[in-house]
Amino acid sequence: MDPQDFRNCMGRFATGVTVVTCETSEGTHGFTVNSFTSVSLDPPLVLVSVDRNTRAFEKMRDNHFIVNILKEDQQDVAMHFAGRPKDELPFEWVRSQYGQRIKGSLAFIECSPWAEYDGGDHVLFLGKVHDFDYEDGDPLVFYGGKFSRITAK
Repeated sequence: MDPQDFRNCMGRFATGVTVVTCETSEGTHGFTVNSFTSVSLDPPLVLVSVDRNTRAFEKMRDNHFIVNILKEDQQDVAMHFAGRPKDELPFEWVRSQYGQRIKGSLAFIECSPWAEYDGGDHVLFLGKVHDFDYEDGDPLVFYGGKFSRITAK
């Protein structure tokens, strides 16, 4: 099986775009993620899939994290945390009990570590949700290897 062709196939599934943030001894670390999903309502659990070959992998181990669900106008934020930073930060931080989150996101979900599972070249981090909030708006979407749009009705 060709890995790039498989990646192209999986790209046919439209996803939302998030930035996951966590606190480390060096400060706040963030990374762009589209492999994110709700797992359970009781207890409230979410899942983030992290590549083992990224800096984020070790920073997530046994650590609180915040999932910031991005709005359609936050493409610069997504790119900043995907390794293409701007000269000036395209966002503002908001401090919370679990770390720093991105001001103006469509939603945020604050989590403590629940479990980690082997996912091949990724690790699946489950977090127990302790706080969240959301607002109305249109999400930033990733489809076919690029950002896309949908409009909420």
